[in-house]
Amino acid sequence: MNIYGINDIGLLIKDNTYVGRGIVIGKTPDAKKAVAAYFIMGRSANSRNRIFTLKDGVLFTEPYDASKVEDPSLIIYAALRQYENSLIVTNGDQTDTIYDGLKAGKSFSQALTSREFEPDSPNFTPRISGIINFENGDFNYEMSILKSADSLGSACNRFTFSYSPIAGLGHFIHTYVCDGSPIPTFQGEPERVAISDSIDEFSDKLWNNLNSDNKISLFVKYVDLATGNEETRLINKNN
Repeated sequence: MNIYGINDIGLLIKDNTYVGRGIVIGKTPDAKKAVAAYFIMGRSANSRNRIFTLKDGVLFTEPYDASKVEDPSLIIYAALRQYENSLIVTNGDQTDTIYDGLKAGKSFSQALTSREFEPDSPNFTPRISGIINFENGDFNYEMSILKSADSLGSACNRFTFSYSPIAGLGHFIHTYVCDGSPIPTFQGEPERVAISDSIDEFSDKLWNNLNSDNKISLFVKYVDLATGNEETRLINKNN
């Protein structure tokens, strides 16, 4: 495959038991809609004890069984929310850091300078974030990863990727390369993936190809660029 190839996201994740948490942002092939998707996976009982809930347009992770929560600090947060013409999606409470930063006049990357990877030694899980900025019937988007510079967690490296939307193309960033001990952190640029015109087709491709043991929840949003109308799909393994 050449450097401009586009991957089938189902094939990327199908045989990978643990890609962790993942964000996809892109544009439908008909160029009519912006797309954002977020999924979570988990190996421990604490991580797996979660569901997505949507409240007033904000996507939250919440405990499925509150009596079994061991440590809520890194697993309970607002994952997706809107600020003015920007849609924010992240894998942690940096959603609120970005939201507050935008309110204070900061850019996406500036808001994230106050944050770093998660303090979950020895994995030092990276914080991944995305933002869609809607304007004039179209949009641009950015993705970020904050990751440990070494195995000791002694410094944080920060990478921001800025994109102009291309019909049928999305970018996929996830926390881990694959399962392991410690779990290897995502490497390189966000992966180029194909987006579907159908929200159900795209949602099914993601959900059905995530590892059945480790997948927890998926949320997908399609936004009509002409009208602003939204379609969403929310799937929880724990019902």
